[in-house]
Amino acid sequence: MSQKTLQDKVILVTGASSGIGEAAAYGFAEAGATVILLARSEEKLNQIYDDFLAKALPEPVIVQFDLESAPEEAYFQLRDHIGKEFGKLDGLLLNAAVLGQRTPISNYNWQTWSKVMNINVNSQFLMARTLLPLLESTQEHASILFTSSSVGRKSKAFWGAYAVSKFAIEGLMQTMAEELENTSKVRVNSYNPGGTRTAMRQEAYPAENPEEVKLPQAIISDYIHLMSNASHDTHGQALTHQS
Repeated sequence: MSQKTLQDKVILVTGASSGIGEAAAYGFAEAGATVILLARSEEKLNQIYDDFLAKALPEPVIVQFDLESAPEEAYFQLRDHIGKEFGKLDGLLLNAAVLGQRTPISNYNWQTWSKVMNINVNSQFLMARTLLPLLESTQEHASILFTSSSVGRKSKAFWGAYAVSKFAIEGLMQTMAEELENTSKVRVNSYNPGGTRTAMRQEAYPAENPEEVKLPQAIISDYIHLMSNASHDTHGQALTHQS
């Protein structure tokens, strides 16, 4: 992968303050992109911002944003801010998610279910829908990429709202891909990273030895490829990391 595969691209990453989102943000910047870092923790975003500058990476934009509770108007304000600053958006990595409970559906808490759906599904719909005009404004092929999961393709007992939310993301990806296939240069795909060493993975599998699970950095070349011009013909695909 060329070091500057993403030169001059503007890419927004949700869930950019930790885990896969953080690793992807660094990878995109190292490949030349200007990254819009979006997460709830302003403190962590500021730390990453300072580290980008210390590493002489392209100066990022930080956006403190609560995907659980932000009103629709906040998404329009975000779109206007990006439009004023850059006039376009080349990539959108919809990566933020929460696990919720690992429990039978019969025991599932309604408030937790609603929180998972708001963050994992509703916010991603709002982000993709609202930012689509900016993605269509770029002179090149733009990319929308959803981070999916194996339980969003074949569910397992006790995965509850998380699994259902990832199934919904696959449906959103397929619907958008079909709608845009012949009318837009924006491509839409989902990507299942497989087992990856993150805080969410540790929460889901507390007895697992994290040293036996791959680091997020091991999959970032896939994310870079799917944001690069080399993947402009990849559209409507449910992709999976090949270890």
